[in-house]
Amino acid sequence: MKKILVSLIAMFVMMSSITKVFSAEVNVFSARHYDSDIQLYEKFTKKTGIKVNIVSGKDKALQKRITEEGKDCIADLYITADAGRLGAFQAKGMFQKGASSKAVKAVVPSNFRTAYWTGIAKRARIIYYSPERVSQADLKGLTYEGLADPKWKGKVVIRKSNNVYNQSLVASLIQNNGKKKTAEWAKGVVSNMARDSKGNDRAQILAVAAGEADLAVANTYYLALMLSGKKGPEQQAAAKKVKPFFPNQDNRGTHMNVSGGGILKYAPNKANAIKLLEFLLTKEAQEHIVNNTFEYPMADGVRPHKLVVQMGLDFKQDLKTKVASYGKKQADALEVMLAAKWK
Repeated sequence: MKKILVSLIAMFVMMSSITKVFSAEVNVFSARHYDSDIQLYEKFTKKTGIKVNIVSGKDKALQKRITEEGKDCIADLYITADAGRLGAFQAKGMFQKGASSKAVKAVVPSNFRTAYWTGIAKRARIIYYSPERVSQADLKGLTYEGLADPKWKGKVVIRKSNNVYNQSLVASLIQNNGKKKTAEWAKGVVSNMARDSKGNDRAQILAVAAGEADLAVANTYYLALMLSGKKGPEQQAAAKKVKPFFPNQDNRGTHMNVSGGGILKYAPNKANAIKLLEFLLTKEAQEHIVNNTFEYPMADGVRPHKLVVQMGLDFKQDLKTKVASYGKKQADALEVMLAAKWK
C-alpha cells in the first residue's frame, strides 16, 4: 500500500511539472508572412521553455477577431509590418502598456516605439530609378515632395492608395508639411504617373526595369528579395537594371517604417509577451530577421544582409518623424489620395 501511495505521489508531481511546462506559453497573432519568423519563435522556445502559439492572417481579419472576441481573445501579442496599423489599433484601445520595458527602451529609439507597442525591425520606403534614363544630376536633392514636380510627368509608378505603406508615407508628409500642401502634392504625383497604380512593390520596380517608367517608389527589402533570386531569374535580372535612391537627404531624411508588436489589452500571458518582444530585439534574433527578411535591424551593432548593404548604409534616416504619427494621420492620408483620384 505504501509503495502504491509513493507511486501515486510521484505521478502527481510529474503531471504537475508537465502541466507547468505547457502552461508557459504566449499567443501571437501575426500579420507578418515570413516562414523565418516561425524559426525565430522556435529559437525563443528552446531558450526559455515558453511555447509560442501562432495565428497568422491578414491585418483586417486579425484585428476583427481580436476586437470581436474582447476579453475572451487568447491573443497576447499582435505583430504586423506597419507602424500606422499599430497606431490605429492603439487608438481603438486594443493595447495595454508594457511593450516598452527597460530592455526594449535600451535598444529601440523613442521615435520607433510607444508605451503600447514597439518596432522590432525597420524598413525604408525609397525611390528606384533607371540609370539609363535618369542621371545623377536629375536626382540631386530629390525628395518625396519632388515626385510632384512636372519634370517627372508620365515617369512615376507607385502602388494604389489603399496600400498601407503608401498611407504611412503620405501620413508622414502630412505630419511634416500639413494636409493642404500634401493634398496638392498628391494631385501632382497622380499627374506624373506613368500608368494607373497597380501591383505590389516589386511590380513598380519591374515597371522601371521594363522602361514603362523612370521612377518607382517601393520598400528597400523588395529589391534585395529580387536580387537574391528567390523570386526567379527574370526578377533578379530586372532588379539589376534599377538603382536605389534615398530621398530627402538634405532635410529630415528618408521615410522609415517598422515591423512591430504590441501587447493586447486582455493578454492572458503578458509577462511572456514582454519576454518575446525583448528576445526579438536581441542580437541573435535581429541577425536572424535581417538575414531572412532583408529589413534593417532595430538594434545597433547588427549588420543588414549583404544585398541591403550594397544598396548603401550611409543614408540619413528620418529620425525626426515619430512613426506613431502615421496611425494618427492615415485617415487623412487616404482622404487626400482619393481626392487626388489616386486609384
